[in-house]
Amino acid sequence: FCSEMLPACPAVLLQHLCVWVSLFVFVYFSYLDMFLERFLLSADEHFMPGFRVIYYVFVDDLAKLRRISVRLSDRGMLREVAVERQRRWQDNSMSRMKLIKELIETRVKNEADYIFCFDVDQHFSGRFGTEALGDSVALLHAWFYRRPRFLYTYETNPLSTAYVQSRGDFYYHAAVFGGTWQSVRRLTEACHRGILQDKQRKVEARWHDESHLNKYFWLHKPTKILSPEYCWDPAIGWRTDIRIFRLQWVKKQYGASRQVV
Repeated sequence: FCSEMLPACPAVLLQHLCVWVSLFVFVYFSYLDMFLERFLLSADEHFMPGFRVIYYVFVDDLAKLRRISVRLSDRGMLREVAVERQRRWQDNSMSRMKLIKELIETRVKNEADYIFCFDVDQHFSGRFGTEALGDSVALLHAWFYRRPRFLYTYETNPLSTAYVQSRGDFYYHAAVFGGTWQSVRRLTEACHRGILQDKQRKVEARWHDESHLNKYFWLHKPTKILSPEYCWDPAIGWRTDIRIFRLQWVKKQYGASRQVV
């Protein structure tokens, strides 16, 4: 069968075809204590219901992770991935592109058909199902989807590989992205390459890996774009066109996530 046709198939057919989905989440510093348990339990309830999901938790403290007792349903498998904490929070953020690419190449390509990557400081509150699957999946940023394009915060430094010499079309949020493992590997490989080139030039994109992700999606259009209901910030308030909140931001704790080693 053709994997590109899977998202259009009824869920029962996808289950018959034994489609596997991997969820990647990165946890540093005290975010593990603050957000991980709620994130995983809500994902177990709402993320790809009825399907087998492998949860890859990239964490800088395996001992602390093992002390957290998260009881997932039979359809979920939790796997630990030890990562080295970087000195700056910006480097923790940007290093995930390299880490995702490497894990896909060494392991995940033999285990899963689709991959979704998430920030941990959010929680699922509604169905996030097979309708979200696609070859290359991007998410409209909740704070930008109704704003004029000239307000989009693309990278403006022409020395950066993330530079977008255009007003673009959409502004995407790096808190959620995904697709087939082949597509996610191409995306993360390109973003990682751009980040390395920027370091050689001694420049850093304004929004780090999110800037590089937006440059990639400007050049390589996603095949599926998710509405902000798939990652909504309650601080925005009520919107008539957003009636279901499938994934919601948790109040940011930058003091905890941006500690200096």
